[in-house]
Amino acid sequence: MPAPPTRGTALRHRLAELRGPARPPQPLDARALAALAANPGCRRRALLDGAGVDKAALAGALGSPSSFGQSQFAFIRGNAFEARVKADGGAVLLRLVHERLDRSAEPPEPGATHTPDLSAAGPEGRAARTSLALREATGAGAWSLLDHPMLALDVAGSPAFLEPDAVVVHPDGGWTVVEIKSFPVIDGSADAAKVGAAARQSAVYVLALEQVAARMDPAPPVRHQVLLVCPKDFSNLPTASAVDVRKQLSVTRRQLTRLTRIEDIAEALPEGTSFDVERPADELRAAVDCVPAAYAPECLSACELAFHCRDRARAERAVTALGRSVRGELGALTTADAVLAAARGTTGDPADPTVTALRRAAALRAEALGGAHHPAQGARPAPHRGEEAPCR
Repeated sequence: MPAPPTRGTALRHRLAELRGPARPPQPLDARALAALAANPGCRRRALLDGAGVDKAALAGALGSPSSFGQSQFAFIRGNAFEARVKADGGAVLLRLVHERLDRSAEPPEPGATHTPDLSAAGPEGRAARTSLALREATGAGAWSLLDHPMLALDVAGSPAFLEPDAVVVHPDGGWTVVEIKSFPVIDGSADAAKVGAAARQSAVYVLALEQVAARMDPAPPVRHQVLLVCPKDFSNLPTASAVDVRKQLSVTRRQLTRLTRIEDIAEALPEGTSFDVERPADELRAAVDCVPAAYAPECLSACELAFHCRDRARAERAVTALGRSVRGELGALTTADAVLAAARGTTGDPADPTVTALRRAAALRAEALGGAHHPAQGARPAPHRGEEAPCR
């Protein structure tokens, strides 16, 4: 008699059904995790990312294709720059790490850097091989460079496999994340938004490294300063700076902890729900809409389904379409109709500070436009033609 499936096996089977049995799962990378951590209340993205659904293909099947993503030109340029940085066994990269982060150690000698082979079968095998390589390099007392290691991070009860550009092990046993980007540093400064996005992405890698370190005895130190490597000015020459990601790490850790477990979201779905893009558009739209979303304008730069979610938010006249700050100010009033009704005095608790502020704003607007006072304040008759308005 066959053994009953374990809870993890049942969950993987359920997630495979959601994305379509014939479709391989899309990997959950650090960029997606950083976006997910920035919006932990979005169950829709948590489930779709956890199930490995191709959100770009899903958005196209829904009739709301997204232009979100990296251009092919930028992708090729980034790969070429990364290859230059890591050439000659990572000599340039390790020199930058030494100059920016660890001048107390002896500089790396050419050809003496340890670069372990991290190849293995599947992401689980690569993650295990990376963990072993980190353990061996930590006690070697020398510089080691791990090129594209594989790290496993538990996210809402489901493993995510992450691949940083590089991890450097210092002679003292400390670990540093290296992030290589193709945007330039001009006259010593780079685009603040791009640097911030790189810091949030690197914080995910640091969090995954901390989980690996926690399984070792003694646990090696994971440095909270990452090395950001970019082209200098308008050349292809690399320059680097140390970026402290402690703030981003704290936020990411807290937000990922708040995520509802994927299995809980999946269990709440109606029977037969599937996000297979081969299904009719109406069925796909019903399947997507049965998972609660938390749309905000910031999603437009971070999620492939943002246009679909924006259209739904506008159709429902949801205040989330106006931004998180507005949504926070309005409290329990979640739609534009509810806000207008509260401002007109037809609904809402007068003791609620939000309702009071809305009614006051409506009265001031009516007064500025020369209309009557708000009904909740007591209407004042409008002056007859030729009659002056009363003084205020």
